[in-house]
Amino acid sequence: MLESLRRILALIRKELLATLKDPRGRFVLFAPPVIQCVIFGYVASYDLNDVPYAVIDRDRGGASHEILARLDGTGVFHRVANLTDEGELKAYIDDRRALLVLVIGPDFEREIQSGRSAALQVVADGRNSNTAGTALGYVGAVVEDFNADWRTAHGAAQAPLSLIDRVWYNPNLETRWNFIPSLVGTLTMLQTLLLTTLSIAREREQGTFDQLLVTPFRPGEIMVGMAVPSVLIGAGQATTILLVAQLWFRIPFAGSYLTLYSGLLLFLLAAVGIGLLLSSIAATMQQATLYTFVLMMPFMLLSGLTTPIANMPVAVQYFTRINPLRYAIDIAQRVYLEGVGFGRLGADLWPLAALALVTLPLAAWTFRRRLT
Repeated sequence: MLESLRRILALIRKELLATLKDPRGRFVLFAPPVIQCVIFGYVASYDLNDVPYAVIDRDRGGASHEILARLDGTGVFHRVANLTDEGELKAYIDDRRALLVLVIGPDFEREIQSGRSAALQVVADGRNSNTAGTALGYVGAVVEDFNADWRTAHGAAQAPLSLIDRVWYNPNLETRWNFIPSLVGTLTMLQTLLLTTLSIAREREQGTFDQLLVTPFRPGEIMVGMAVPSVLIGAGQATTILLVAQLWFRIPFAGSYLTLYSGLLLFLLAAVGIGLLLSSIAATMQQATLYTFVLMMPFMLLSGLTTPIANMPVAVQYFTRINPLRYAIDIAQRVYLEGVGFGRLGADLWPLAALALVTLPLAAWTFRRRLT
């Protein structure tokens, strides 16, 4: 057991030196995350065509029915629940079942009928800043149309409705508050997947793979020795992005580092498993690189980074469930902005653990099979 551990540690040291000794390699590992983090933080944006919302209607009059009917008739908003109290409101926002919650007071219609301005409160989930801002803009447009029609029909001197918005987890709706925590998963996976995929392919192409096979290393030890450096480098890149987020962009961190890094560890294990599987299949570094980028593009598109998953076709949404990047982005956003703990991350943690338990043994089996 001790000899096996020594061999694994020696191989880990060899892999880290091979990756970090080259100045160009160090630049490729750490400069792109910083550069891309800054670019995405300033220029990225979202589209929106589906807004799930819930309602707390304490008035239940004709005016509240009309404003809700206007929202439902847009084709963008769809009502997911009629709530009764603020406790349910928080649960729907936290669990992402609703992007918005509309709160209508008990004297809503009476105030409108008397010529005063009635308040319509909208609580928005600011973890996705552009989506929340766009949705609030849609609500504002519907309210403006309602006000214009009401004035025309009733000759009112002032707007009957005033919109009061309240954004949770990102009160100023800054895009970078949403995007940069997401990059913790996205950029880390890109580099980790590429490094892991190239590991065995590089040994084959450089002619050193056969030398490894005649050493005392067992196939399982070689796999562990190839995997651990990628996990360590991935954790280092994630730390670099977190430092940029906090020291450069001043985005406040609301959660626990232990929770965040625990989730990232499961994510990195799943990513490394996929990378080792590709590496055991690829015969050359060129093939390994091609496999990585062919796989990475769908992962990014199906992660919810640029397009909300709820806006995707239902059939496509099922494919996102086997995408580890989807869960990593959700973990990073929820821990960083919302400050959630382990108890509310189960829906993200267990799929990552399952993906790691499938991909790592499958990669080891494929590796052993290629040796025979």
